[in-house]
Amino acid sequence: MSKLAFLAGLGLLALSSVATAAEPWQDAIATGLGKPGTAMPGGVYRVGLPRTDLKVTLDGVQLKPSLALGSWLAFVKHGGGNEVMVMGDLVLTEDEVNPVMKRLVENGVEITAIHNHLLRASPSTLYMHVSGQGEPGKLAETLRQALGASRTPFGGATAGGTPPSGKTEPASAGEGPVPAKATAPDQALDLDTAAIDAAIGRKGKVNGGVYAVSVPRSETPKDHGMVVPEAMGSAIAINFQPTGGGKAAITGDFVLTAEEVNPVIKALRASGIEVTALHNHMLDDEPRLFFMHFWANDDAGKLAKGLRDALDHVKVAKG
Repeated sequence: MSKLAFLAGLGLLALSSVATAAEPWQDAIATGLGKPGTAMPGGVYRVGLPRTDLKVTLDGVQLKPSLALGSWLAFVKHGGGNEVMVMGDLVLTEDEVNPVMKRLVENGVEITAIHNHLLRASPSTLYMHVSGQGEPGKLAETLRQALGASRTPFGGATAGGTPPSGKTEPASAGEGPVPAKATAPDQALDLDTAAIDAAIGRKGKVNGGVYAVSVPRSETPKDHGMVVPEAMGSAIAINFQPTGGGKAAITGDFVLTAEEVNPVIKALRASGIEVTALHNHMLDDEPRLFFMHFWANDDAGKLAKGLRDALDHVKVAKG
């Protein structure tokens, strides 16, 4: 056997190993949803469903799906049997909210929140948080059927409905788990990411043209008595989208206890960062958590410092 053929054989073997590495419950979810996810720390299997079909602008900035338009579903094994728990955040247009909700409620999936994240965005988007448990394949099928009442893209096609004229583009892996290593085109962000890392005190990663920084809280929250890992939405999320000349549009959410809410509001506003929403994502969380969304488009270094000032009022894990 030639050296080239031998190496090719090793490559095929490696690909085969990766393809079969998923656990059976994860395979059932991928089959039920019609889209594979990624295994994450904490035993979480997370599927990203970015709204690449939408063209949303805010204050003249066209938002990348990975900045603020990323639906996701995160699954974790529940108890000692074959059941899993799911938590998720679904990005929906106003006309999609009730059709999707109808299918979820009829099939036993709980709605835990519906709200805005941003102000003045056009078209307006709403965010529906969901929670449920059940057999992996059936639960995934339920979620897929519910999202079939929206225009949420699954791979190269939408799950259901006809996308508005002029509002489509090819779907991509997009929102969801941030890649461990950025691709070459993503590396060329017009941002001083080292300065952002230094200001915030955390190292971020490039995800779909956006610089994403995740800051976990010092305690791991629980919901209905179960631990909610970072990959299920329990960490502070800070996203930077370059807008030219060293500026960036920022958004995300702070995860706060009650006594942290107003000090963080004051710190953000003092730095020219707009607070756009304050609400809950879960119904039985411990400690009780509030999620604060924000927005600004300004010098990236200035905004990073303002975000750090706000983080100084939060009990975060040591970096």
